[in-house]
Amino acid sequence: MVVRIRLSRFGNKHQPFYNIVVAQARSARDSKPLEVIGTFNPVPQRPTGLSDEEARTARAYKDISLDRSRAKYWLGVGAQPSDGVWRLLHLAGLIEAKKVPSN
Repeated sequence: MVVRIRLSRFGNKHQPFYNIVVAQARSARDSKPLEVIGTFNPVPQRPTGLSDEEARTARAYKDISLDRSRAKYWLGVGAQPSDGVWRLLHLAGLIEAKKVPSN
C-alpha cells in the first residue's frame, strides 16, 4: 500500500490551517493519519512584540513547523509527498525542487 505525505485541512472558513500528515494514499483527507509530522499556516502573520517602527518594515510570514527527522525517515522508507508538501519540504531543504517539463 502506498504511503503519502500530504496536508490535512483544519480551521474555519477563510482561515485555513493544515497538519502535515503521513497517511495511506487511499484514505480520506481528514481521516486518522499514521503520523502528524508538522503544521502549516498559509495565512500571513505579522511578527509580534516589535516597536512601531520595526512593525511597519517587518514582512509577514507563513508559519511552517516540521519534525525534520521524522520527515527524513518517511521519505527514506518510500513515502511520496503530494505537490504542496513537496514545495514545503523543498523550502525546508529536505528534497530537491520538482522538475517542471518545458513545452
